[in-house]
Amino acid sequence: MTTHRLPGMVLCDRSFSLPLDHDAPGAERIEVFAREVVQPGKEEADLPWLLFLQGGPGFESPRPPAGAAWLPLALKEYRVLLLDQRGTGRSSRLDATTLARFAPKEQARRLGLHRLDSIVRDCEAIRRELIGEGRWTVLGQSYGGFCATHYLSAFPEGLAAVLITGGLPPLTAHVDDVYRRTYVRCREKNEAYYARYPGDEELVRAVVRHLGEREVILPGGGRLSPERFQQLGLAFGMSDGFEAVHYLLESAFADGPEGRELSYNFLVGYERALGFSTNPLFCVLHEPIYCQGYAPRWSAQRVRAEFEEFAPDAARGRVLFTGEMVYPWMMREVERLAPLADVAELLAQRADWPELYDLGRLARNDVPVVAAVYYDDMYVERELSLEAARAIRGARVWITNEFEHDGLRVAGDRVLGRLLEMLRNGA
Repeated sequence: MTTHRLPGMVLCDRSFSLPLDHDAPGAERIEVFAREVVQPGKEEADLPWLLFLQGGPGFESPRPPAGAAWLPLALKEYRVLLLDQRGTGRSSRLDATTLARFAPKEQARRLGLHRLDSIVRDCEAIRRELIGEGRWTVLGQSYGGFCATHYLSAFPEGLAAVLITGGLPPLTAHVDDVYRRTYVRCREKNEAYYARYPGDEELVRAVVRHLGEREVILPGGGRLSPERFQQLGLAFGMSDGFEAVHYLLESAFADGPEGRELSYNFLVGYERALGFSTNPLFCVLHEPIYCQGYAPRWSAQRVRAEFEEFAPDAARGRVLFTGEMVYPWMMREVERLAPLADVAELLAQRADWPELYDLGRLARNDVPVVAAVYYDDMYVERELSLEAARAIRGARVWITNEFEHDGLRVAGDRVLGRLLEMLRNGA
């Protein structure tokens, strides 16, 4: 095991050999990576474990010290394990390159083994290897909260407590209903954005008109269409999302030899703002994470037809940005996703996705559960989260409008501190 020392923390790299398919333990195996973090001087101490499950799907765990403002507080009482969920980071990564050696049907089989149910089975195998019959506490952020809730359904005997930030999942809602609510929330975020930056309305329309009149190729390849430009709204659910888009738009145009054109800085900034090329699991698995016994069939695209105000038509007036939605045309326009177009279609039409949440077991839950629900969350619908909390016996919720979805990242000591206090005080 490789060990590194940073100010205030000692990091130890760990790797676990686990089955690709937990129902076929004797078949192919994958490597799952995790980084153990402990306070200096406590390396040999008998500390309780805290497993951190990252948001996503398809994103690796934070690389300390970046992205983990909550970590110093957690290290005061826990030994923390930062897990790269299977297929991400250093865990037998799946992307267009590593999947290229398989036919689409085999790609679909493999990707289907990378949802939260398989992630949780990885966690259980790792727990048994690290601490045997001991229990650990799980902290789930966003999609990590979906994983933690499935953990309560599948292996509650492995859990000492569960803390969830912005990630109490819709337990029974159909994916179409999830997106109907999400489009409404996204529309509200657009209204707030333009209220803060009213001058951006005409600038956004100008960009959309320009993209409708000319073919614009991004520096990394692929066409920037009006619909693809609208995806900058993905940032609107974060604490600094409005500013990130506004400042990017400030550099939108430059005077070129043939007149006004989109600037190179703007195009590079656009690419950096979205992680679709570098984290493709987010796109191909985003809708299936909601599905239990039915096919998603490109839900976000179908439901979008019910919200005409999101049409990228500058002539109609205000152009609205979209949010955390994945569309089939992305598999053509995002260059690094194009090789995954066939498998994405197979996954979109798959109907036999397993059940994720055992409502009976959740109703009998005896594991302490505390959760932060962000009142204005653009990604995880508040009312569906509260329904989930009511379905989990003993779950206690802190509802706050003080933070956006990234509260744990930007104010980790306050958010985690509040949840730990709720856990200790039982209220």
